[in-house]
Amino acid sequence: MPSWQSYIVHPVLRFYVKRRLARAISPQQARAALGTSMPSPPGIVFTPGTLGGIAGEWAEGPGEARGTLLYLHGGGYFTCSPQTYRSITGAYAKRGLRVFAPDYRLAPEHPFPAAIEDALAVYTALLAQNPAASLAIGGDSAGGGLALATLLAARGKALPMPVCALLFSPWTDLAATGASVTTNARRESMLYAPRLGECASHYLAGADPRNPLASPLYADLSGLPPLLIQVSEMEILRDDSIRLAERARVAGVSVDLSVWRNLPHVWQVSQNFLPEARKALDQAAAFAKTALASGGGPA
Repeated sequence: MPSWQSYIVHPVLRFYVKRRLARAISPQQARAALGTSMPSPPGIVFTPGTLGGIAGEWAEGPGEARGTLLYLHGGGYFTCSPQTYRSITGAYAKRGLRVFAPDYRLAPEHPFPAAIEDALAVYTALLAQNPAASLAIGGDSAGGGLALATLLAARGKALPMPVCALLFSPWTDLAATGASVTTNARRESMLYAPRLGECASHYLAGADPRNPLASPLYADLSGLPPLLIQVSEMEILRDDSIRLAERARVAGVSVDLSVWRNLPHVWQVSQNFLPEARKALDQAAAFAKTALASGGGPA
């Protein structure tokens, strides 16, 4: 049963985020709508760092880490930062993972494939310092799509895979062909469906929206590590997750897909308020630690 908190969060998001996104006529205005940071868990240390020439920050908890998570933040490829997502990276750190969140380049100033180049540089640097069996990758929304694109780019260079990928409401289809983009347009409390194509165009800058590195839904997914995918049934991006899971399974990839009720896009960011966010993060961290303990590898 959905929590009472989940019924409160929707009108708040509709008023403070979705309404502003609907009125935004430029990336700069949309950035103002999405740039709010949520509180991180107490006791987490955030430290600036650089990997592969890409600046970012480490999130570390008080105990010994079980492994390292490369976390790629969301924001439609044009906004937000590691600091915006400290509630998630800090929650992972609290649950026993050492987290690095890169400040990858954003569109429209730096369009596709700049974000992938940065994420791959960070992943390559992590591999130079750690065995692949001690690494996981994750991301939310555009960052979830970017995590998949990073895996595809790494596979293309014959780099070893991390033990798993943790994906929150990943944006996997920039062509926006999923039925939920239309059927959930009114139910969605955060993202404004008519602006989805504009958001994609800022990132693509003329590139094919079905390019597998831009839209991993269209990729050959074979050889990827186990995937954990969490999405809400009322999101416009719901079908990006469901179809990804279907295609990954056909490709022989192990997938743990959970579809949650009555929750907004990337509800995990609200871990200080939503009990479902804490439960989702518990599930994701446990998935990662199980994969790390077993050494992971392709399904």
